[in-house]
Amino acid sequence: MKPFFLSIICLLLAFNCKSDQQKVPKQYDTETSLVEKIANAHGYKNWKNVSEIKFTFQVDRDTLKGNGRSWSWFPKKDKIKMTTGKTSVEYIRSKMDSSHVRADRGFINDKFWLLIPFQLVWDNSAEVSEPIFTVSPINKKQLNMITLTYPNEGGYTPGDAYDIFYDNDFIIREWVFRKGNAKEPSLTTTFENYQTYNGIKIATDHKKADGNWNLNFTDVSITLDK
Repeated sequence: MKPFFLSIICLLLAFNCKSDQQKVPKQYDTETSLVEKIANAHGYKNWKNVSEIKFTFQVDRDTLKGNGRSWSWFPKKDKIKMTTGKTSVEYIRSKMDSSHVRADRGFINDKFWLLIPFQLVWDNSAEVSEPIFTVSPINKKQLNMITLTYPNEGGYTPGDAYDIFYDNDFIIREWVFRKGNAKEPSLTTTFENYQTYNGIKIATDHKKADGNWNLNFTDVSITLDK
């Protein structure tokens, strides 16, 4: 009788082992976050392939063209080149010294305007509010809005807040900058004249409500890895 019972036990063990091997770990749905949806709508999935991005940042007032700052950024090398007028600066951000701080403040500002959809993903220290549906300040359209708030310490402009208005396709259309998270707006502009550069969507014009002020980007180019 013992061989018979041993056979039954072996069969049960074999069945249990096979069953364990066939079990598939529970798959949890990882919902894409709101900031990722906004970033992806502007081509964020292509950013990993970017080797160089060039752009000129300038502000035009009335009929006067602004004095632009031209940048070449090599994100994978952490390398920055800036040219403005007759001045040229080149540095590695992780190794910069005090002589580069002024240029770097300009770079952080200009890059923030250029790539705010991506900053939503990059800036982990900032808080993002729950979205609401409201009327935009300039075009008076019903849009979604989130508020991006930076901590009171760290960075070049701590404590600032941005109310970001985006449509149902997750494209940013307007924003309000509030210095130091003040209640009253410090600056309100549109996001318009979107252009696509190697899959990355950039608003090249940012205008105030009166139309006589335009922060814009020219000479934009994005190079991808070969």
